[in-house]
Amino acid sequence: MRRLLLSLVSLAVAAHAGLALGDSAVKDAPVIVQYNVMVPMRDGVRLSTDIHRPAGAGRYPVILVRDPYNNGAEPTWVEAGQRWARRGYVFVHQNVRGRVDSEGAFYPYSAEVADGYDAQQWAAAQEWSNGKVGTQGLSYLASTQWLSAHLRAPALTAMVPTMTPFNYYQDVAYVGGALSLGSRLGWAALMGSRTNQEPQRDWQPVLRHLPLQTMDTALGVSLPHWRDWIAHPSYDSYWRQFDVASRVGEIEVPAFNIGGWYDVFLRGTLSSYTNMRKQARSERARAHQKLLIGPWRHTPQPTTALGELDFGSDALPDLEGLHARWFDYWLKGTNDGFIDEPPVRIFVMGENRRRSEQEWPLARTQYTNYYFHSKGQANGVAGDGVLEARKPASDQPVDEFVYDPLNPVPTLGGNLMFKPTPAGPYDQAALGERDDVLVFTSAPLSRDLEVTGPVTVTLYAASSAKDTDFTAKLVDIHPDGKAYNIADGIVRARYRESFEKPTLLSPGRVYQYSIDLWATSNVFKQGHRIRVDISSSNFPRFDRNPNTGGEFGVETRMQSATQTIHHTRKYPSHITLPVIPR
Repeated sequence: MRRLLLSLVSLAVAAHAGLALGDSAVKDAPVIVQYNVMVPMRDGVRLSTDIHRPAGAGRYPVILVRDPYNNGAEPTWVEAGQRWARRGYVFVHQNVRGRVDSEGAFYPYSAEVADGYDAQQWAAAQEWSNGKVGTQGLSYLASTQWLSAHLRAPALTAMVPTMTPFNYYQDVAYVGGALSLGSRLGWAALMGSRTNQEPQRDWQPVLRHLPLQTMDTALGVSLPHWRDWIAHPSYDSYWRQFDVASRVGEIEVPAFNIGGWYDVFLRGTLSSYTNMRKQARSERARAHQKLLIGPWRHTPQPTTALGELDFGSDALPDLEGLHARWFDYWLKGTNDGFIDEPPVRIFVMGENRRRSEQEWPLARTQYTNYYFHSKGQANGVAGDGVLEARKPASDQPVDEFVYDPLNPVPTLGGNLMFKPTPAGPYDQAALGERDDVLVFTSAPLSRDLEVTGPVTVTLYAASSAKDTDFTAKLVDIHPDGKAYNIADGIVRARYRESFEKPTLLSPGRVYQYSIDLWATSNVFKQGHRIRVDISSSNFPRFDRNPNTGGEFGVETRMQSATQTIHHTRKYPSHITLPVIPR
């Protein structure tokens, strides 16, 4: 049912919501609101759409948000609509297909290509529109932007995708070939009802349910998309349909990319920026990409504190003000200099300050290897593992540990999106006591060391299993002994060479593994120590590899694996840190 309302929300409400309206805002202007306008897509399915627009006659640029979670009557969206309308925009909030008040059936991502194009063109064609459409939103609301961008709707003028996937196989479902169990299962359960109604549940038995294929039955719901994800553990045609990275050459829209160092989709945010800068369809699009990364988890409301650390006031830029400056330039032609500022803004943890840069990764980066050393007893913090820039010059003893999937290393902080397991930096002391975690630690630093950019571990390892996992974690040890996680990653052995064509291991043979720890920006302060943890599990961030080499998703057996880590002249296992000269 369509309702037409004349809203006179006070300036105090707008200010409370956190937007500095600026001189261009008409602070006391009335706003017309239309709820539940049913907008037809090309196949006739109608999507519920709420509209906030200035009451005055005229044509205005449009801010479009496409949302699977809430309708536009939710207070957060009402306040946002009021703010944008008072700034001289039409704010359009639309439920995606099959969600909340929209018609049709929901299946993650599949309808967003065509529906996104149709929604953009519909908004541009309305009598209150000047024909220019900007899009914004976080997570799935960012996916709706990128998935349709390659169609190049004439109306689409600029985007602000926040904390977004780009390659849905590597960024969302199978990081390093391992299933992102916590985030995918939690999100699949959330999307199991039309309106996000999810009962309270004991997650521990659900997370350990086998086989993975039938985890939805352990949840007590039917989730066809979950079963499809499990049925496609390799990068294949199922994932190609959602792979924005493969279509970058067809996209030519300016985008302001926003992400967080502890966000579950950090890799996607960085990939969207770097790929668009290099491969976008036009020079205009390549030149007009911006990137902002802060010390944030996956959330629309960043705070200064995350995990066990507080990053200070610089961790909270005026995000909505930056949105407004971006859209004012592209949709209104107002140039306050924002477009000419350096394209990259990063938050440097450790120093806890924001900094502008001209590119990502930074051109002045000195990629530096730090090698693993030990006398064969690197198990736990009490072991003899050492991290040094000196390359192994001899055949050092190997290190071994036993990975038991029935007793996996628990997730403790990191890049997460799973409520029972919070994201961010946490003291890793408890994990350092485990024998199945190898610990390599540097001497106290004689001066500050800045690490900003992509981080990788090159590991030479053998396993007694036909398939297994290897994990790596970068840790900052403070002088008080607290050890905070900075970045981590995983590789599933069968995908060591290709995400498309898995190959099992020959037990006992040494293989080279590349573990992507994504990226960070952190100053390891003078007196701090750098630590790298090597293991084979990080649960429930990732699923447990059963070590059997059996068919993924249907396996119910588990067995232990003996892992042998080499760090010799022939097999120099190491971490590569992006060191920034200071």
